[in-house]
Amino acid sequence: MDNSLKEICNSVNQLPGVEQIEAFFKEILSEKELEDIQLRWELMKKLKEGESQRNIAKELHVSLCKITRGAKILKQPDGIINKILSNEKI
Repeated sequence: MDNSLKEICNSVNQLPGVEQIEAFFKEILSEKELEDIQLRWELMKKLKEGESQRNIAKELHVSLCKITRGAKILKQPDGIINKILSNEKI
């Protein structure tokens, strides 16, 4: 499976712009999978902004377990998502 992930990443990396990347994800993922990714992204942004886990859970209708996982990811100072959300150079 790791080879497939690398192939997917390389394929996305070759796409010329955001519109093509969006089209790729819309073609390869189901509507539910796209919703899940978008929800996860919103959750991560809210955590990064300092919103409480309980408020996020209530607002986004997600479990505290999902939010705790996101919080752990953001505690990694060298994590890619943390850098993206901090507008740091990667």
